[in-house]
Order: sequence, then structure tokens, then C-alpha cells
Amino acid sequence: MLRPTPGALNSHLLEERPANLPAHLYVSGGRHRSCFSAVLFEPEGPRLLQLQSPQELEPLQRLGYPLWLRVMGLGDPRLVEEMLDTLQVPPMLLPPLLEVPQRSRVDGLGEAVIVVLHRLSFARDPLHLLSAQVGLLLMPNLLVTFEEAPAGESFPELTAWLESQAGAVEHRDLDDILHFLVDELLDALFPMLEQIANRLDDLEEAALRDPKPKLLARAFVHRSNLRTIRNQVWPLRHQIRVLLRQGQQLLGPDALGGFQEMADLVELLFENCELLRHQCDAITQAYAASVGNRMNQVMKTLTILTSIFAPLTFIGGIYGMNFANVPELNWRYGYLYALLLMAIVALIQSYWLWRRGWFQDWTAPR
Repeated sequence: MLRPTPGALNSHLLEERPANLPAHLYVSGGRHRSCFSAVLFEPEGPRLLQLQSPQELEPLQRLGYPLWLRVMGLGDPRLVEEMLDTLQVPPMLLPPLLEVPQRSRVDGLGEAVIVVLHRLSFARDPLHLLSAQVGLLLMPNLLVTFEEAPAGESFPELTAWLESQAGAVEHRDLDDILHFLVDELLDALFPMLEQIANRLDDLEEAALRDPKPKLLARAFVHRSNLRTIRNQVWPLRHQIRVLLRQGQQLLGPDALGGFQEMADLVELLFENCELLRHQCDAITQAYAASVGNRMNQVMKTLTILTSIFAPLTFIGGIYGMNFANVPELNWRYGYLYALLLMAIVALIQSYWLWRRGWFQDWTAPR
């Protein structure tokens, strides 16, 4: 029996997609064509089946064994609805799973658990993120996964592991598979954060050595990507803990323990995103400090030139006055005397500034 709270099954569409669309998503009018497969947990062991029509599900359902239906691609929503109707999935559960892009969510509804996440990855250009929505529905004796943009086999690691198993699968093992799938999607974020951290370290060093505007632009892009990842993790912090407090009957002790670990994992992801966002701020500050130091070096150079040439200009101005009774005007070597005086003044002042350390370049890399 479903016991949804008011508004729990509303379709929480996002104003815009968390990241860019995968390139292979544009196969069937902007959506990947729908493909279906199923893992039937027979007494002899799990068996992978490829499905073409809803009629193929009817004999599988009559067997009464636990079933994992994998929907890959949302380009044929009518066919998807027929498949789910054959499995007696209530239509009220479909909008949060079939409409994209949805906000991340984990909801317990009595005899159903709904999870919506986004599979994030990097494009060829590591500055650009790609996202594909993944929905999971757990019901008694049934697990359904919806992948917006599958790339090859659906969850290949778990599929290969299941095919290698032998023996019966208990009814509650489907909740362990649900936990494994959610954990796999969240674990994929850690390598991405590690790559972003390495790039931020390189940007911070480059900002200190040779600050350029393009470094600041890259830092802003990484900050935007971190905000995207953070926004996908943020709703799960509260929802997973609410699910644990509900005492969901579909989740066994192992699955509940797994979701408790998942709550800690979400907190760790959120903290890492915050730390890396602070590192982006540090890059901006390092860039501003480096640019400020370079500007100070330029102003110091101009000040040195001005202080050296100011007395020379004074000497030149004195002997440039048009008065008749200037004694030095009649000297035979007056011109050489004036040049020698200027040179001596310039050398003395340059030596004095050098002793005071004005000629050191503080912006040069050490």
C-alpha cells in the first residue's frame, strides 16, 4: 500500500539541466530510444534477459521470482508505461521518474521507494560537465531502473557480478541492489572531485607564478561545476535521514546500514565540494595578489625612473634658462661639465636606490 505524503509524488522539474547533455543522447529526437532488459532472480541464479515487448514480461511475472527491470532510454514513454503497467506499477509513481530533468530525491512511500539522481561525468574538455538522469523504483519483488542516456550495458559491473552468482536470491536482496546502485552513482563523484582538486592546485600555482585572465576564467568554470555537484548532493542530506527514520519495510537491516553509510558519504561529498569552492576563492585571491604585486613592481620602476631623472631635469632646466649673465655659458668645457655632473648625480642616486633594495623584482618566481 502506497502512503505518499502530500506533494511527495509531484514532479520537481529543474529550471535547467544540471550540466550539458551527453552527445549520444541526441539519437531519437533529443532522447535515446527505449531499450529494455531484465534480470530474473531464479533459484538457479540470476539470469539476464533482453526484452522487446510488454508481452514478454507476463510469463516472468507469473513465476513470482524477484525481478530487476532495466529501462535504458526515455525516447518511447508510451512503451515504457505499457511495460510498467504489465508489472502493475501505479501510474502515479511515473512522473518523477520519466520527466527530465528532475531534482535529486530519495522518497519512501510505504510499499515503494523512489530515488532520482544524475550521473555526472566530464566531456572531452574537462571544463564541461555532462549529466544524465537515473531513476530507481523499489517495490515488493520488483526493482526498476530508468536511465536517460545509457552508454552501452546498464550498470555493467553489477550485471557482470550477478551473472557470476549461483543459487537463489532472497526477496530482500533487491534492496541491497538498490543501495549498491545509488552508492555506485555517488562514488563516481569522488574521482571527479579529485580531478577538479588537481586542476585547482595547478591553477593556484600558475596564478602565483604567471597570472593571466584565462586562469581566473578557468577557476570560475570549476567553481560553477562544483556548484552543480553540490546542488545534486544537497537535497539528499535530509531525505536519506528521513528515509532511515521511517523504518521502511522494503529495506532490510543490511540495506538500512548501507543507507546510513550513504548518508555519511553524502556529507563527505558536500564537505569536499565546500572545501574545493574555498580553494577557488583562494585562486581568485592569489590572482589578485599576484596582479597587485606586478602593478606595484611597475609603479616602483616608474618611481625609480622618475627619481633618477628628476635632478637631471633640474640641472638641464637651470642651464636652459635664457639669461645673459650665466657664468658657465662661456666655459669652454661647460657642456661636458654639465653632462658629467648629470652622470655623477644619476650614478650616486642609482647606487643609493640599489643599496635600499629598490631594484629587486619581487614578482619573479623563486
